[in-house]
Amino acid sequence: MRLTTILWVLCLAVLLGIVLAGGAPSPAGAAADVEPAYGPELQCFEYPWPVSYFSFTSQGEALRIAYMDVKPAGEANGNTIVLFHGKNFCAATWQDTIKVLREAGYRVIAVDQTGFCKSTKPAHYQYSFQQLAGNTHALLASLGISHATIMGHSIGGMLGMRYALTFPGDVDILVLVNPIGLEDWKAKGVPWQSVDAWYQMEQKTTADSIRNYQRETYYVGTWDPKYERWVQMLAGLYRGPGHDIVAWNGALVDDMALTQPVFYEFEKISAPVLLLVGDKDTTAVGKNLASPEVRPALGNYPVLAKAAAGRFPHARLVEFPDLGHAPQIQAPDVFHKALLDNLRK
Repeated sequence: MRLTTILWVLCLAVLLGIVLAGGAPSPAGAAADVEPAYGPELQCFEYPWPVSYFSFTSQGEALRIAYMDVKPAGEANGNTIVLFHGKNFCAATWQDTIKVLREAGYRVIAVDQTGFCKSTKPAHYQYSFQQLAGNTHALLASLGISHATIMGHSIGGMLGMRYALTFPGDVDILVLVNPIGLEDWKAKGVPWQSVDAWYQMEQKTTADSIRNYQRETYYVGTWDPKYERWVQMLAGLYRGPGHDIVAWNGALVDDMALTQPVFYEFEKISAPVLLLVGDKDTTAVGKNLASPEVRPALGNYPVLAKAAAGRFPHARLVEFPDLGHAPQIQAPDVFHKALLDNLRK
């Protein structure tokens, strides 16, 4: 009861701040009127469909995974798609994709991975892509889902590849949307740094730093007011009462992404792969840490995507020449047409 009361007070404080600012809560897609602060599990931020929780114990920690289980809007096609978000995204940022997929007859499971968004952020956890894959596999088993199409974006693509390697018989199709992990950044010259150093970097996260990075990398130097909702979603976590644990888990994930490459195992992925890539993307973990000589060679997605497609045993590559890291948000109509057309094939 005490925790529930605290969360209600937090949510009311967010709403009160909006009222005192002379505005109303911003609708989805509009720029924020105020700078909200959310709880460590993204309390007070509303998702487009009801959120459920899977409770389990891992590494001695009692954890919860938040997810949306969205049924088909019309006649079901009998297929399930599980969505893995990126590091600077949440299950909610898939909202346009979920709508399109459910209208096409899919059951959609959109997951907030351990340490992200509305899921638990443990104080002590050994992060690995295998562990996150195992957590998600346990969630799907609890829902009676034995096989599905896995679709991962950004770091969710890296996780999707590890999921397909760990549970090969459970993946019908692997869809990768501008996945990171198509290169080994450390082997290319990105220097290692400690989790403590990553934590110090995470502590400096602000709405401005998020917006500036996303404008340049995700949206090819352009900006649409609809993107602001997702900026404030993330920034609100770093402004809230759980900002330290949010930053700490972010640091552990940064270290995982840099030091646990999946790059050397593409040939072992047996599932059919659909690779959807915005060619203007330049994302690379630790790129800012690399020397001026190394930095320009990182995150060259047109080259990386073609090379990866040639190594996956069964792959289809679709490129979007003018789009960046998040084509599903930047140009949803173009992206979703390509997605559905190729899934049907």
